[in-house]
Amino acid sequence: MPSILTIILNYKTPEMTLQSLAAALREMAGLEGEIVIVDNDSNDGSFEMLSASAQGLPRVRVVQSGHNGGFGAGNNVGLRLGLSDGSAPDYYYVLNSDAFPDEGSIRALLDHLEANPKVGFAGSYIHGPEGDPHLTTFRFPSIWSELEGAARFGPISRALRNKRVPIDVPDQTCEVDWLAGASLMMRRKVLEDIGLFDETFFLYFEETDLCRRAKLAGWPTVFVRSSEVTHIGSVSTGMKTWARMPQYWFDSRLHYFTKNHGWLYALLAVKAHVVGGLLWRVRRLLQGKPQADPDHFLRDLIVHDTRNLLSRPRAAKVPRLGTLERVGES
Repeated sequence: MPSILTIILNYKTPEMTLQSLAAALREMAGLEGEIVIVDNDSNDGSFEMLSASAQGLPRVRVVQSGHNGGFGAGNNVGLRLGLSDGSAPDYYYVLNSDAFPDEGSIRALLDHLEANPKVGFAGSYIHGPEGDPHLTTFRFPSIWSELEGAARFGPISRALRNKRVPIDVPDQTCEVDWLAGASLMMRRKVLEDIGLFDETFFLYFEETDLCRRAKLAGWPTVFVRSSEVTHIGSVSTGMKTWARMPQYWFDSRLHYFTKNHGWLYALLAVKAHVVGGLLWRVRRLLQGKPQADPDHFLRDLIVHDTRNLLSRPRAAKVPRLGTLERVGES
């Protein structure tokens, strides 16, 4: 039977992480593999609480990242650890600390990857506690998607419907460009080919970049409708309560465009977003529409990208699979 290493990244949400662990343990029953919880340097007692709670649980380890490098870097700690006997699993399963696998969800991802050896990544249908579907299926961002998303204007959206980043939640299993990383199973061979998460991204766009690298290497990403996972959403990041977009979001967005398409494309992408954003603001003024962006969003985007496009682009930091030399472990 193929083996799975499930990775749950914790940042200051130990109680919820333990709920996620309990659901993952239930769904890992009968499957080969282990679970590793990575505390992303919470410094709030999370590591000690999680270690004590996991004491004596079979196939469960709790480790300390030692440095909060963001979502990708934290998950890379678990990916590079491998199984406790030093061997590498056949699959890695990344699960958010605020996500709880429903019955049969992990096995459904495994079964799909086993039955389709040319598929690289498989992700779940994500829904809220009340059963409401979460939008986690996407196309890769582009200049045209920047215009469409910023303008929020029906005629533009209809004309660019095949460029729009969000894809309406599919009602059946299908290939997509990329999936949100709340519940994502990855084939080891893919990560051996393309490397792990790019740690230049602190938060956001890291899954987009990883799935794009996989697709370019011939490994598509598939949305598996029969795998269902309950998700709270934005618990660690606080995104739902942001009044202003944080610096790292702008950093990640710009790094995605410059890394994958070059600085000229990134410049055109921000210009497209500004044109769309100005059109939206004129409509807001004339039609009394409510605010849709965080405070000062367009100004912050222009200032950030203008300043950073004139400087040297950040180099990608893509580690390879392997064993970490030092990591705190319970």
